Order: sequence, then structure tokens, then C-alpha cells
Amino acid sequence: MRWVCVALLALLFASPAHATADKWYITKDHWSAADEIGFGKFVQSIGDDICSSTESCMRSAANPYRASDPTGFDVDADCAKFVYFLRAYYAWKHGLPFSFVNGIAGKGADLRFSKDGNRAISRYAFLDHGDGIDGPAAMRAVMSSVSSATYRQAADKEGRIQPDFYSPALSPQTIKPGTVIYDVNGHAAIVYRVDADGRIHYFGASPDFSIARDVYGAQFGQPPASLGGGFKDWRPQRLVGAHRDAQGHLIGGHIELDRDADISSYSLVQYTGTADAAPEKPTAAKFAYNGVDLGYFEYVRAAVSGGDMSYNPIYEFKTTLREMCKEFGDRAQSVDQAIADGTQNKPHPDRLPGNIYASPDGTWESYATPMRDGRIKAIFAQSYRDLSGMLKLWQRRDPRIVYDGLDLQADLRKVYRQETRHCGVTYLSSAKVPVTLNFDDLVHRLYAMSFDPYDCIEHRWGETGDAAASCPDADNKRRWYRAEQVLRNQITPDVTAPMNYTLAALERLNARPAKAPAPVDVKTLIDDMGPRIAFQPMQPIGE
Repeated sequence: MRWVCVALLALLFASPAHATADKWYITKDHWSAADEIGFGKFVQSIGDDICSSTESCMRSAANPYRASDPTGFDVDADCAKFVYFLRAYYAWKHGLPFSFVNGIAGKGADLRFSKDGNRAISRYAFLDHGDGIDGPAAMRAVMSSVSSATYRQAADKEGRIQPDFYSPALSPQTIKPGTVIYDVNGHAAIVYRVDADGRIHYFGASPDFSIARDVYGAQFGQPPASLGGGFKDWRPQRLVGAHRDAQGHLIGGHIELDRDADISSYSLVQYTGTADAAPEKPTAAKFAYNGVDLGYFEYVRAAVSGGDMSYNPIYEFKTTLREMCKEFGDRAQSVDQAIADGTQNKPHPDRLPGNIYASPDGTWESYATPMRDGRIKAIFAQSYRDLSGMLKLWQRRDPRIVYDGLDLQADLRKVYRQETRHCGVTYLSSAKVPVTLNFDDLVHRLYAMSFDPYDCIEHRWGETGDAAASCPDADNKRRWYRAEQVLRNQITPDVTAPMNYTLAALERLNARPAKAPAPVDVKTLIDDMGPRIAFQPMQPIGE
């Protein structure tokens, strides 16, 4: 067992000599319903903005409290840290109490990917002892103390020290701006908007501190409750035993948190399903809403929308294509950073990192894209399944499909042309020649796009054959590229499995028979869609 207690509070609370401390005075003993709504509006403001990094978001007009920040107050945070930062920052600006898990324990060398989940072993509470709390130092303490391992705590068990989150029911009241989503592959995000039709928008920070916005779906998978993946809401906490000074500040006291049983919205439905029988694993859980059997992600949308189970295929498809296009644009930035660093010119290491999704190696962590690429493939595969399901409902004349046109296939083709016309990527080949890939090109290369930063730019974008002729990689690197195909085909890999493959080991693994990758080509799906069933008119009574 490995014990990790990562908060060095005494050190972190020592502000630089040139900084002016900005005090945090606690004036409320708990977060009220109005405070939670205010926090949600704060998060939504940042999500709806066009800011592209944690620093720019906190400095932009989307942050209504930026004027009160001390000079030089910068926020460089990855996904796990930024979620906690936003909550602590709002508490600071509104005089609210805040405590957090600053120590965890678990099994394995890397607690971010422990197989059995982690448990909290210590908490820290920000308390005012009469001189106020140093706000900027408190923010640094929070960000230095948490990682994605902090989120990896069981949702169905309570230890002596409670986690910061609980598993919420799935409803319009519980899944809202400020709700957290944890991907057990090592990513944390925060909901910033929920549409009336149940579409859940979230944003998250990347290791390079950039902000990516997306819509919830299969990229988060269906993890077990033991790992705490999926939706998380902040556990209610209150300051107890404090007294007010002459200025109305709450001094001293201690923090108490609600147990799961005390929280009316606590539920394990996202793990267990809606059927009476508990599933052996989350992916076997059964979900139904108002008597209609649904897949998990359909159920989430139905439950969060409050039962709005109608689908407009034109609107759905248009929105999905825009999300897909944005994913390629975000990926291009990551690949360009690796190329600018010159990583593709370096010799390939003898082994892959022990975990390709979260390697401590600086080059790999900064420039490899296996997690991003996996999320993109998951989004495309789920979009294919969603569209396929809608087309089947339309063919069966299901009343949940809302479409008033005369030719659905023609209208979907038109939307595809309009939305993908300007969606593509242009990169500079190794021969310094601009190469443009349109949306169709990118879809067809999706499983060939290399996540490996040591590969040439052509392989990073999935070029093969003559299209990759300008790639200068020697045979050894080309072998690595071919052998990594087995990893590129994975959408939901076991991130806890050892991955430090040698080239020979990876080639043996790649040579094994494997099932075909999940389909992602929505254009072909539309081209091949069948006709609707014949309309059956009602027979007159008596015939």
C-alpha cells in the first residue's frame, strides 16, 4: 500500500515577499441554495466565454471577481486542479467555508489509476483565527494538494474521512452548472450548462492549461462505483462552533460534512441502473425512463431533461457535427505544439511509458495525445450509435422523432455538407508543404492518427502510403507506428494495465486477432439508411 499526503500547507501559505495578501474572511457558516446557484452562474459564465486557458478565463470578463484579485495573481491549472480551484475561489470571494481532501491512500504505484480506488486519509479546512485567511496562498494550497487521484474514491462506501463529492441522482435539479464529471482514465471536468433537451455541456483544463469545451457522452464511459467515475456533486459542508467578531467575521470553529444518508439527492443510479437487480458491472446495468428501455447515455439525457425524450434528427446531427469539428481543431493545437518542440526528430525510446495516458515523463506528458484521441474516437463512435438509433426510430415511425420535412436522407446530407464544408485541418508536412485534410479525410484516418509524439507529422494525422511519403522516419520508427495500431484501436482501454511495451512485445500484441474498431463514419450511415416502414392506415370499424 502506498500512502500519499500531498499538502505542504505551511510552505504553501508563505506568500512571496513582494505579494500583497488578499484576505479571505468567512461570513457564512454554510453554502445556501442561493450560493450554489451563484456558483453555477459563475461556472456557466466561464464556460460560455471564448477564453482558451485557465489564466485567460480568470482574467476575462467572464470572471466577475477579477478586479478584486491581487496583482500578478495567475492561475495555471490542469483539469483536476482547476475544478477545485473554481470552488475554492468562489468560496473566497463570497466569504464561504471550504475544506477539502488533502491526503489519499490506495494501492498501486500511481494512485491516479489505482485499480481498487482510493480513500481519503486527511482533510484541511480553511479557518479564520482572527487575522483572516491569505486567499492567494489558500488557492495555491488547494491546487498543490489535489490531482485526479483525489477524485478516484468509491461512491458507494463511506470512510472515516469523507470525500469531497457524492454521487447524485440524475435529474434536472441535480445535474447542473457546477456538477463535476470524472473520467477514470484521468480527466476531470465541470458542467457549465444543461440544455432543456438534456444535452450536458462541460469544460476542462488540459496539462498545458488550455480549456476545452464539449458535450457529455460516451467519452466518460460507465465506470464502477468503486472508482467514483461519472457525475459528482459537492458534498454539503458547514462551519460549526465559530463565533463572530465585531466585523461579523466567523472566527475559529470546525467543518462538518453531510453523510450520504443525509443528502436527499444522493443516489447510485448511474452505477446500478433503474432495475431492481444489481448488475455485475456498470455496463450491464439496465435503464428505463417512464417505462421506456434506454441505453445509459440516452437515460442520462432523458432524466436530466425531465423526460423530454423527443429527438429532432436535423438539430441533433447539426449540433453533433459542430462538436466533432471542434475536437479536430483542439487536437491540431496539441499536435502542433509537439512538432514545434521538435519531438518528432528525436529517437524513439526503447519502451512506451508505464502508463501512456499519464506518464511522468515530461515530453510524453506534454505532447502525447492518447487520452485526447481516445475521447475523440469515443465521441465519434457514440455519435454513430446515436444517429443509427434515431434513424431506426424514424424508420419505425416512432413518435419520439420530430421531423417535419419530406426527405430526411436529403436533409441530413445537406446538413453534413454545410457543417463540414469548412471543417478540416491544414498542416505543414515534413517536406514543408501545406497539406489540407477535410472532414471526410479526418474521419477515415481516425484510427490511424498517431498519439505518439515521436512520430512524424504525417503519421500524427494518420497518413499512409503515398500520402506519407514525405515522412522522414527511419524503419524503426515506422515499425513503432505500425505496432501501436492495437492501442489506437482502443476506445475504452484499461488504464491500470501495464503499458511499458517494447517494440517486439507490441508487435506480438498487434499480431493477435482483434475485433474491428467501432464504426465512426456517419456519412456512410446516412448514405445507407433504409426506407421507412409502410404507413398502416386505420381500418374502418366493421371491416
